[in-house]
Amino acid sequence: MVGTNCIYINEGSFGYNKSGKDVVVLKNINLEFCIGDFIGVVGLNGSGKSTLLKSLCGLLPLLSGDVFIKQKLLSDFTNNQLSKQVSIVLTEKIGGFNLTVFDAVAAGQLPYTNLFNKLDAHHLEIINHAINVCGLTTHRNKLLSELSDGLFQKTMIAKCLAQQTLIMLLDEPSAYLDYGSKHELFKLLKTFSEENKKCILLSSHDLNFILKYCNKVLLIQGGNAQLIKTQAAIGNPVFTELSGGYL
Repeated sequence: MVGTNCIYINEGSFGYNKSGKDVVVLKNINLEFCIGDFIGVVGLNGSGKSTLLKSLCGLLPLLSGDVFIKQKLLSDFTNNQLSKQVSIVLTEKIGGFNLTVFDAVAAGQLPYTNLFNKLDAHHLEIINHAINVCGLTTHRNKLLSELSDGLFQKTMIAKCLAQQTLIMLLDEPSAYLDYGSKHELFKLLKTFSEENKKCILLSSHDLNFILKYCNKVLLIQGGNAQLIKTQAAIGNPVFTELSGGYL
């Protein structure tokens, strides 16, 4: 059901460890994200956008507080269980010897395979559907190293779709895309959130695209995080500051 809570943060503090010391970038955060949300995460470089996303999928440990995924503590999930709930697209490109688009998307189904990671007809159906939905059918056999930035990002999103997770996290996926490709990316994700009932958090500096396609905006500034409806962003002092006063 759209609107149902799928991520709940209770007094969460997020950061990382540097030289044996915890560096806190977000402190005492209380938020909830719901099924059907397409949330644009905005903030200056270094404000904590990437740290938050990596913490929500377990790549970084929570410094304090609690994060619940579907009413279950994040820390109580095994890696395999969590991989069936949350997927992430990072800014760093992955590679590999002779790794194709199909191989990368197929990796999304690995949590559902047996000990030998054998793909059966059901797995292949899901993988091929993700490839088709993301417009990658004619590129399925291309090496990742041969892809444009736009096709690479679509491949990583197709991998998330094949992973069949309720929650999708994307860290600046539009950073190196041309104007048309950015529109296609945001439209695709908006469709996923609305029709596939996903909860999607996307960090980006493309504020105009967030205003056009996202239904909520998460404003990060000065160690705080504020979730608002997109229509309330214009005129919000934090959003105005982040836009340099141009939006």
